[in-house]
Amino acid sequence: MVRAQLRRIQKSDAGTFGVLSVGTFQSYSGECPWRDNASGLSCIPPGVYKVAWAPSPRLKRNTYRLIDVPERSGVLIHSANYVGDRTIGLKCQLLGCIALGEKRGTMDGQTALLLSFPAVRRFEQYLDGQPFELEVADA
Repeated sequence: MVRAQLRRIQKSDAGTFGVLSVGTFQSYSGECPWRDNASGLSCIPPGVYKVAWAPSPRLKRNTYRLIDVPERSGVLIHSANYVGDRTIGLKCQLLGCIALGEKRGTMDGQTALLLSFPAVRRFEQYLDGQPFELEVADA
């Protein structure tokens, strides 16, 4: 089975940022800040997860879904720009999922992922719906 790596390199209230790579594919990643694995608010714990291509009723299309995340469900890989801690007033477009971006930058004064939609499409095309394992590690 193909194995992808997500290496987290920066953590703050504005989000958990890293780099996701698999084969020749590479992009930036963004997740919510660590909030004790709280569903909808936190990035996931480091570990190795199986990932399946599956329908998402919320996104109304197939997307990659992480399987067997401890005490969590519905962890997807999809597009988003903002990944901050919404409980302190920062913008966030995730509910504990993983976003990808072609670049990292700033939007409205907040650290953000840029060109997220193209990065997710490129990732999905690269893997072509095949399942894989994702190793998530803190730097």
